[in-house]
Amino acid sequence: MSGGSQLGRHLLPGPAVQPGPGISTNMLMGVTVGTPPGGETSLSIGMLAEAAGVSVKTVRYYSDQGLLPAAQRSAGGHRRYGTPALARLRQLRGLRALGLSLPTAGEVAAGEVALDQALARERAELARQLTELRWREAALAALAEHPEELLTLGEALREAPRMDVFAAFWRRVLPVRLPAGLKRAIVDAVLPELPAEPTPQQALAYARLHALSSDRKLAAAARTPAAKDTPSLSLTYEGTSEAYQLALAELARGAEPGPGEALDAYVAAFARGAGRVDDAAFRRELAAFELTHPVIARYWQLARALHPGPTMGDAHEWINSALRLPG
Repeated sequence: MSGGSQLGRHLLPGPAVQPGPGISTNMLMGVTVGTPPGGETSLSIGMLAEAAGVSVKTVRYYSDQGLLPAAQRSAGGHRRYGTPALARLRQLRGLRALGLSLPTAGEVAAGEVALDQALARERAELARQLTELRWREAALAALAEHPEELLTLGEALREAPRMDVFAAFWRRVLPVRLPAGLKRAIVDAVLPELPAEPTPQQALAYARLHALSSDRKLAAAARTPAAKDTPSLSLTYEGTSEAYQLALAELARGAEPGPGEALDAYVAAFARGAGRVDDAAFRRELAAFELTHPVIARYWQLARALHPGPTMGDAHEWINSALRLPG
C-alpha cells in the first residue's frame, strides 16, 4: 500500500475507515483517526507531521527535546505516536506561531507553567521590545533633524535607554560620606522618567543628558564638597528631601513660590545641619549661598524635556525662589 493511501486510511474520514464493530473513531481537532481493536492510535512520524501541519524534521526535533509524549517503536524500529502527541504538537505550533519561545511553549504544553502567566511574561517582553523600537525610531528622526548630533545620539542610543549612567552621575556628585541608604533614596528620586513613546526632541534630550552624565569631569566639577560631620550632613539631606516633596505638591497644584511648609522644611534642614537657628539672618545667608551649579542646572533642563511633570530640579528652584522673596 502506498504512503498516501496508508495516510488516508488513518487520517481521512470516508469509506477507508468506517466506525463499526471492533473499530472506534476519535475526532481530534478536526482529524479522524482510526483506532484498531484493543489498541491505541498509532501514527508514523510522517503521518503525525502532516496531521499537525509541520515538517518531519520539526517532529523529530521536538521529540528529541522531550517536548512530545514518548514515542513507541514499531517492530521495524520506527517511531509511532498516539493522539496525545498530535494534540501536544498542535498546541506547540499554535504557541510558537504567537511568538512564544520554544522552551516557554513546552512548559505551557506540559502544564508546568500556566498559560496566563506565560502570556503575561511574553506581553511584558513584547512591550519592552516595542519601547526599544520607538526609541530607535525617535533617534533616527532626531538625527535627520540634527545630523551634527550623530556621535551623541549614536553613543547614547546604541542600546535601549537605561538609568545606570544617570545613577552613576549622582553617586559621583553626592557627598562620599552620605549613608548608603540615604544616598540610594536620593538617587532614586532624581532619576529622570523616560517616556515609552519618545519624540525626536526627547530622544535628543536623552542623548545629551547621557553625554553630560557620562562625563566624569563634569561630575567632579559639580560634586558637593565633603563634610566632616556625617550626622549633620544626613540631617540636612533628609530634611531637604522632605522639603522637595512638599514643593512638588505645590508645583502640582500650580502654586507660585512663597512661604509655607516646603520653605520652612528646607531652611530647617540647613539650620539643623549647621547648628543654627532658623531666623531672618540665617535665611538671608542661605538665600545668598544656595546657587545651583551650572552642570546640575543643565541636567535638570534636559531631564525636564523628557517628562512633562515637575522634577526635583523644579522643586529646588521653587524653594529657592520662595527663599529670595522679599519680606
